[in-house]
Amino acid sequence: MTLADSEAWRRQLEFIRGYIHWIGTASAGAQVWETPGLSAAITPAAATRSIPNSVIPENAQALAASYDELARAYRDAGVETWTVWLHEDDSEARSFLEAKGHEFDGEPVAMALELSEWEPEDLGDLDWDAEASFDELGRLNDLAYGYDPPGMAPAMAAPAGDTSIRLYRARSGGEVGCVLGTLDEDDDSGVIFVATVPEMRGRRLASRLLTAALMETRARGMKTSSLQASALGSPIYERLGYRTYFRFHIMERHFDSQARR
Repeated sequence: MTLADSEAWRRQLEFIRGYIHWIGTASAGAQVWETPGLSAAITPAAATRSIPNSVIPENAQALAASYDELARAYRDAGVETWTVWLHEDDSEARSFLEAKGHEFDGEPVAMALELSEWEPEDLGDLDWDAEASFDELGRLNDLAYGYDPPGMAPAMAAPAGDTSIRLYRARSGGEVGCVLGTLDEDDDSGVIFVATVPEMRGRRLASRLLTAALMETRARGMKTSSLQASALGSPIYERLGYRTYFRFHIMERHFDSQARR
């Protein structure tokens, strides 16, 4: 059994909205900006990074109705770079954003795993726990993806309110080398910010740590797990049992292009 495409889209929407509600409350000056059919995180602590400043619209109409006000909110907050997540089939929204100065910045793969049918791999001698800190999550992601300070870490602080985020870490030689988070929305658990520091790659830390997290996820009663993967990362998730449903198109806008329009 697999999810219907429409259900996979709904779960991805809810997952990204949940992420926005975390990142939009997790650091000084951050805010969640919402209108009917659209959610956005405005995160001045990571003003040059688009992912903490993400927008998810349900459709082109919701995007167009709110766009100018949203662009002003980003500019007024001092955010230099922000991005909009679109379903790959939404050509109307993509054309609208291109006319506003956005540029195509990638096509992450939307993937999901049916936990009832999943067979976990052997964790082997993995040294792991579910007690990672938000500081570790930010620091290791900056190290893994080569972000210069201040990078993403200032945006990945503890949320202001209750959250369903759980943070996991794996060690090698006693040092934390891999982190990831899960975010529960209804009966789906999304996977966020998987990172392995460069010197510890090749040890299958990420795949085994995610397996450990998914075992806990299923034990909590979650039915599915959703994530967005890069082209390089998607084969790893496929080997774990995730299926590709569609691609997002992420459309980025920079401060300079804002200033010209």
